[in-house]
Amino acid sequence: MSRSLELERINTLRFLAVNMVPNANSGHTPGGRTGGGAGPKTGQQCSTAVIAEIGMTKKQPDVLTPELLESIDRYWRAANYLSVGQIYLCDNPLLRRPLALTDVKHMLLGHWGTTPGQNFIYAHLNRVIKQYDLDMIYVSGPGHGGPAVVANTYLEGTYSEIYPDISQDDAGLQKLFLQFSFPGGIPSHASPECPGSIHEGGELGYSLSHSFGAVFDNPELIVACVVGDGEAETGPLATAWHSNKFLNPVTDGAVLPILHLNGYKIANPTVLARITHEELEQLLRGYGWTPIFVEGHEPALMHEAMATALDTAVQQIQQIQQNARVMNDDDAGGFARPRWPMIVLKSPKGWTGPKFVDGFQIEGTFRAHQVPISDPAAQPGHLELLNDWLRSYRPQELFDERGRLLPELAKLAPEGERRMGANPHANGGLLLRDLHMPDFREYACDVPTPGASGIGDTHVLGPFLRDIAKINQEQRNFRVFGPDETISNGLVALFETTDRQWDAATEPNDEHLAPTGRVMEMLSEHQCEGWLEGYLLTGRHGLFNCYEAFIHIIDSMFNQHAKWLKVTSHLPWRRKIASLNYLLASHVWRQDHNGFTHQDPGFIDHVVNKKAEIVRVYLPPDANCLLSVMDHCLRSRHYVNVVIAGKHPAPQWLDMDAAAQHCAAGIGIWEWASNDGDQAPDVVMACCGDVPTLETLAAVSILRENFPELKIRVVNVVDLMRLQPQTEHPHGMNGQDFDELFTTNKPVIFAFHAYPWLIHRLTYRRTNHENIHVRGYKEEGSITTPFDMTVLNEMDRFHLVMDTIDRLPQTGDKGLALKRRLKEKLIEHKIYIDKNGQDLPEIRDWQWRGKT
Repeated sequence: MSRSLELERINTLRFLAVNMVPNANSGHTPGGRTGGGAGPKTGQQCSTAVIAEIGMTKKQPDVLTPELLESIDRYWRAANYLSVGQIYLCDNPLLRRPLALTDVKHMLLGHWGTTPGQNFIYAHLNRVIKQYDLDMIYVSGPGHGGPAVVANTYLEGTYSEIYPDISQDDAGLQKLFLQFSFPGGIPSHASPECPGSIHEGGELGYSLSHSFGAVFDNPELIVACVVGDGEAETGPLATAWHSNKFLNPVTDGAVLPILHLNGYKIANPTVLARITHEELEQLLRGYGWTPIFVEGHEPALMHEAMATALDTAVQQIQQIQQNARVMNDDDAGGFARPRWPMIVLKSPKGWTGPKFVDGFQIEGTFRAHQVPISDPAAQPGHLELLNDWLRSYRPQELFDERGRLLPELAKLAPEGERRMGANPHANGGLLLRDLHMPDFREYACDVPTPGASGIGDTHVLGPFLRDIAKINQEQRNFRVFGPDETISNGLVALFETTDRQWDAATEPNDEHLAPTGRVMEMLSEHQCEGWLEGYLLTGRHGLFNCYEAFIHIIDSMFNQHAKWLKVTSHLPWRRKIASLNYLLASHVWRQDHNGFTHQDPGFIDHVVNKKAEIVRVYLPPDANCLLSVMDHCLRSRHYVNVVIAGKHPAPQWLDMDAAAQHCAAGIGIWEWASNDGDQAPDVVMACCGDVPTLETLAAVSILRENFPELKIRVVNVVDLMRLQPQTEHPHGMNGQDFDELFTTNKPVIFAFHAYPWLIHRLTYRRTNHENIHVRGYKEEGSITTPFDMTVLNEMDRFHLVMDTIDRLPQTGDKGLALKRRLKEKLIEHKIYIDKNGQDLPEIRDWQWRGKT
């Protein structure tokens, strides 16, 4: 039998764990005690079955000994107890005395519904980590289940190691409980403050993409990714199931998705919980997974079923990797894409919690989502319900007299860095190594004089990125991500040294596809962003190239990552990671062929809303500046760098030495384009972006030709944040330096790449702000010519000249006459492009002639 058929026939097991319990208000635990259990519905027959879906049904031997089963159940109870305590208690953490209202927080915040299921998963993952010596991290997709990850990292000891004041005793427990969702404490999510977390889950949908990003180039790592069934309804998550087509079992690790099917979102049932088992299984198989189902609610049977399922999944993962890694090159062509295992855990929402409150069913309904017992202070009986709930876990059987987890339970957790909270991959800066970088100057575009022709800025950058990928091949710590646009964005040179990673079928006419590659492409910006974030968070480097207009698709993902960077920058135990680098090409001014839908430069506005310590925005005017900027960005740490560059042939302005000096300053006077010398200028012509720079210099040439007596200063901006005051951004300029560039009272005609009001927002405090007149994108676009895009938005050279004349009364009648000629030229331009479909020859053939 071929390996592919063997993989297709790997056992897919469905484990059913249902039971009949005499009292629906009590749970049944392995030791025979009641309280704190699942509370299953009455009338269900007690049964357990292991069904091998390869044509036979048989009872498998138990994975857990009775002693181990009871220990895992007690460990689970301990995690559940700590989770409830975090939501409710501010004192009396182990109920050494009767529970009083003064022990309960005034403000109750948190999410219970997903938490017990995640505690169940975490406890069982601890077992397989120890049994198989796994290198594993945990990603909590339903990130509101923060109590679970905090509780489990506390039980394993990691939390107290990082936060010694949260000690493993009564006093530490009291602090652990009090800090949760409390002013000055920690959030209710799997936040950056929590050890072992690389995914906060404040917004749902990215857990699976992050998990795959983490295992790329990490061949020994397994990410256990818990996917909430509500989260599974999001577009990014639905797409992320396809990540298995990009995973190389030889050089990458593995992701074990665990679909947490507890049935409800905040107030509604989930889609995947309301389709048939057959339909769900077909869906997951259609995505290319081998699903293993664990279903039920009675703890003893569920523990055994989950243990069996995890053993099966781990063994399948190891077999897939072993088969792939021992194959000879001659056999590689016949190796089919593996169908990786995943687990579907179907358990009640709010498992082991209150069954009914105020006459409403809680466990197993949407009402378990957040705080099941909402107001003990105002509702008679709620305090007693809370007391019963807490005591149902029997904390006296779990913690000793000092408040420490009993030794026989503590030993269930892995040790050292095998603990999921202590795994260095979840604190990626610990593993980060500098990229080997070639000298960017060696890739310089020849610029004998300003205005030399160029092949397109990103085409010059491509060989630089190609060689970064090449010389870091052995380290395997650099990848380029993008939604099917790497070639379109001018980075085709990358494919001279690497391919796109691809583990699905190929056809003879396909190009640059291979199981191993340094380029990751899928037509989903969400997916590429999530992969890259996971790659960075686990200690590697990368670049995301994208069309400028469509980077907006990941606005909220950028939000979450920027917030993560902001928070972790103030956590001394979190080490800095490589920056998130965006290269936005195919930008607004050169999307004339695609039209209005592809014309939007607004991502910049979105980025600058974030904390100044995190964000950087660069608009290099030519290829050599782009090389310098990208070298800086790829070396940087813990920023979000946004670089906007063109891919079409365009004039080049600075040789490499001048470009490096200009980029280091971030802003400066271009003396070679100015004629004010040591005198005060009559006007400052400012520009930011490649096309605005071209149009500004063309405007300057018109002004020089017609008004040679005018003193014109040309200021170019590469680092947009230099425009802010230094009190607002680390790159900002002080008032004196800004005034020296832009004067205190002269008109400033500013051509900007994006929406003009952003410049006003950045400079509104400046002395000369009232004289700054900005032209940029005004939401005008169409399928047209390149120059007409600037005309439609009145950022073309002719409008810049007319704007200057309006603000320089000394141009007099001569200025008015020039304005009339320019208006006529704009009419001529419109007639010409409508007839010929291209710009006027004088526009197409324009060249900078130097000083007049």
